[in-house]
Amino acid sequence: MNISTRAAQLSDIDSIFDVRTSVVENHLSREEMQQMGINESVVADMIEQSQCAWVATVNDNVIGFSMILPDDGCLFAAFVLPEYEGRGIGRSLVQLAEHELFKHHEIAWLETDKNSRAAQFYVQLGWGNKKNINDTDIRLEKYRGV
Repeated sequence: MNISTRAAQLSDIDSIFDVRTSVVENHLSREEMQQMGINESVVADMIEQSQCAWVATVNDNVIGFSMILPDDGCLFAAFVLPEYEGRGIGRSLVQLAEHELFKHHEIAWLETDKNSRAAQFYVQLGWGNKKNINDTDIRLEKYRGV
């Protein structure tokens, strides 16, 4: 299986939403994302304005993505289709996002459920300085060069 990564394109937006809604942990439906102000138009604007999203593909099919909020220094999203988990795809996508974040920020940050596999994954990638946001969520940070 030949897995490749590249910058996301406008033509990837539907596939990005398909990946995001396919995950078991931290699942959100399109309707829930819409209520949060996250929709195809918003993502399209983000992709057009800056280098902020990357996709992993197999045979030109999107199987994962990562996305940043470049102005905020935030790793906003990193998701992989469940059937492709555990193959290093998430790691590659997060590294692409980190590379772009650290061009402009000394410290990058993200928020996730403190009891999630994602939290453990990010800690393994060097994210730390854990701060509780509320009863369920934490903020993690990573410094340039770590």
